[in-house]
Amino acid sequence: MINFNGNLVAQSNENIEQNRGFLFADAVFETVKVLDGKILFFEDHYFRLMASMRILRMEIPLEFTLEYLEAEILKTATALHLSNARVRLTVYRDAKGKYLPEKQTVGFIIVAEPAQALYLNDKSKYEVELFKDFHISKHLLSTLKTTSCLVNITAGIFAKENDYENCLLINDDKNVIEAINGNIFVVKDNVVATPPVSDGCKNGITRKKIIEIIKKTEGLVFEEHSVSPFELQKADEIFITNIITGIQSVTQYRKKMFINTTANNLLIKLNAQIRFNS
Repeated sequence: MINFNGNLVAQSNENIEQNRGFLFADAVFETVKVLDGKILFFEDHYFRLMASMRILRMEIPLEFTLEYLEAEILKTATALHLSNARVRLTVYRDAKGKYLPEKQTVGFIIVAEPAQALYLNDKSKYEVELFKDFHISKHLLSTLKTTSCLVNITAGIFAKENDYENCLLINDDKNVIEAINGNIFVVKDNVVATPPVSDGCKNGITRKKIIEIIKKTEGLVFEEHSVSPFELQKADEIFITNIITGIQSVTQYRKKMFINTTANNLLIKLNAQIRFNS
């Protein structure tokens, strides 16, 4: 028996009152995009998930093969009649205990919802601001996609309260590392730069794909370096990447307005890559 929102109810089938993902944010997740019944870049997602589980000392079940998890994700999307979907796979440590879990075994939850097909760069207003209330620490755990997202959540509330479309997060060195929901790229002349993972940003799958495209694009130079807030004011373009939206151009940061030429060209190449591999 548990008290759930003021009502005494029988123990739930999901055992939420014992779920370590709920109690201690002892969970990692992958958000994947299903396009025409196929998962984009799933091998990259899979190996990132396995690496995250190892870092957190989770026991990886023998059945957690790439083929098994791919089949479970597609089974979920198919059951909901979704050929284009945003799917979240959350893996949590399935064990009793307090801060010290009694064992390292895991369980998982998959949820899906409709998503757009190929990527489009939204051209409407997209203004960002720095979020200074809390910082991201420069360590390995910050680079993982865990269910501990309080900085992102409070930044999202701040953005909504102040009529921004997104916020940029900073680390303890006061350098910009990422947006609330994706990695950040800064364009100046022909140089496209992004913060290194060692600064505390997520090791994004779309980040990886965009870097690969930039390196193959004639006329563009890729750099990975720490990005100070002052660099934002000097940029020609700023854009945000994640697996669901692909590329989102920033239109304004404070008084500076930005173009989106490089972002649009990269998005065309990303969509072409998806079509070729589908």
